[in-house]
This record gives sequence, C-alpha cells and structure tokens, in this order.
Amino acid sequence: MDDTRRASPLERLVEAAETRTDDEVSDSLGELLTASPEDRKRALRELRDLANDRPTAFESFMPAVTPFLTDDERAVRLLTAKALVAVAEADSDAVAPAVSALAERLADEDEFYYVRARSAEALGYVALDHPDAVASPAVLADLRVGLSFDEPEVKQKLAKALECVALGDPGRLRHRVSALAEHLDDGDELVRYHLCTAIAGVGCDSPDSLAAVRGALSARLVDENAFVRGRAAEALGLLAGERGDRRDHGESVAVPDSALGAESDEAAAFVAERVGFLRASMEGDTAAAASTVEGVGTLAGVRRTTADAVTEITSPDAEGVCPHCGIDLAEGAPPMCPSCGAPY
Repeated sequence: MDDTRRASPLERLVEAAETRTDDEVSDSLGELLTASPEDRKRALRELRDLANDRPTAFESFMPAVTPFLTDDERAVRLLTAKALVAVAEADSDAVAPAVSALAERLADEDEFYYVRARSAEALGYVALDHPDAVASPAVLADLRVGLSFDEPEVKQKLAKALECVALGDPGRLRHRVSALAEHLDDGDELVRYHLCTAIAGVGCDSPDSLAAVRGALSARLVDENAFVRGRAAEALGLLAGERGDRRDHGESVAVPDSALGAESDEAAAFVAERVGFLRASMEGDTAAAASTVEGVGTLAGVRRTTADAVTEITSPDAEGVCPHCGIDLAEGAPPMCPSCGAPY
C-alpha cells in the first residue's frame, strides 16, 4: 500500500518559499484561494515573512497575490496589505501591478480601516518611484478625504501616502496644498509632520503655491514637535526665497525663539537648520539660505531626512509610555495604544 500523499497547497507554499521556487509559490497561491480560512491566513503569514526576506521575489508572482486583497476574511486582506507594504518599501516595481487592487481597497468605505490604511501606505511607497501609476485624481481624493477619519493610524498612513506622492512628483499636489493645510492642526503629530513634509515637497517644485497656506504653516512654528516646526520653517523659507523680503507688505513671518526648542540633539539640529534657512530667506540672503545646510530646501534633502525624522518622532521618550500621547502602557499589552490607537 502506498502511504505517500500529495503535499497540501500550504505545505508546498512553505517549501517553495524556502527553496526559492517562485513558480511553485504562484501555483500554490492559486490553489490556496479555495483553502480553509486558517490555511489562507497561515499562507499570508508565510508571504509576509517572504516579503521581509526577499521582496524582489514578488515581481514574479504578484498576480497570484492580489486576489487575496478581496478575500472574504478580513484578516487575510489585512495580512495581504501588510505584505505588500513590506514589498513596496523595498521594491516598488514589484507592487506596481497591484496599484488598482490597492486603490479599490482604499476607496471601499465598507472596508476595515486598517486594511485601508495599509493599502494607502503601500500606494505611497509605489508613488515615490511611480507617481503616474498612483496619483490619479480619484486616489488623491480618497487619500485627502481620509484625513478626516477618527482612527489615528488611518490618518497617519494616508498622510504618509500623500507625502510620498509629493516627494515622487510634487506637481501632483500643487493645487491641493490648501486642502492638506486644513489638517495641519491635527491632534496626531505624525499626521502634522507628514503633511508639513508633503507641503514642503510641493514648495521645492513651486514655492509660490504655498502663499495661500502661509498662515497655517506659520502656526506650526510653535508646534509641540520640533520636526513639525522644522519642516514648516523649511516650507516657509522656500516661499520667502521665491517672493523675496515682503515685510513692508505685511507678508513677513514672525519666527518665535521657542521654535528652536527641542527634546533631543537630532531634533535640535533639524529645527535649527531649517529656522536658519527661513530667516536667511526672509532677509533675501539667498547665498546664506543655500549654505545653511546641504540639502535644506531641496526635494532630495526632504526625501533624505524624512525617514530619520519619523524614527525620532516615534521613538518612545520613556519606557512604558506611548510615544504619541504619553499614556502609561500596561506591561505585556498588544503593541497598540489603548488611548490614541496608534501602534508603538
């Protein structure tokens, strides 16, 4: 009697991922579409591990992954979106074929908000290198409207996606700066930072387009977060450099001394460089503004410094305390703040 049996699709997926047999991964995923919910979830966890280890592998089997974005199980859809975020961050080319499917998740008002948030994040990473594929009027509208959501993580991811669009092709948001500025007073510092960065990115390409949001940016010069203050100063410096010194016409920006306050050496340097850029720009000293620090006031500089700024913002100030709202966190609790809902 033959005791051999054919391996299950999940077993073949695991083996194919381990042996780097990408064609077999694609075939196994196709069979897993009709497997049990638990097997589908386990399969997506395997894919997430693969996304972290070998994101470029997804280029060969992305068409077999995207159907899981519409799976009946919410957990499967979320695991799929998370895997695509990991892939897009490392290899945006691999996720470009999934843009339409991700955009549909973002636009679905009945979708679980974490799935929408992760879909937006993946779209943002693709937009850095492929703005034409992502930044359609419909997707930009969904991202902007989503800033009114109550869930902090959703707003963070949507603001981050808009930032990515601006850093990929600033012209895409040139006529939407006022809509972004409406949320610069959001209660979440990451939302404020990402939107200030998006506006600064637009200003690198078309400084004069920031004139309508001068007041909103000026208000951020006293923001409680140094990185928000610094990015607002950078955007205002771009506007001042474009228009010249307008103090005689009532268009000057008051830069309070408190703008330079910071809680860490990294934050202090970040805000000081950009406040210096703003002050030099307002004085009409373009040479001094340009030499304040390499990269300040340039799109390349904004792109280069954004990830480090976010790392600093999200680093906990004290052990056992939420880095976003400061509430004490219970030991051993899930990595999500019970007060503000943000991950940590």
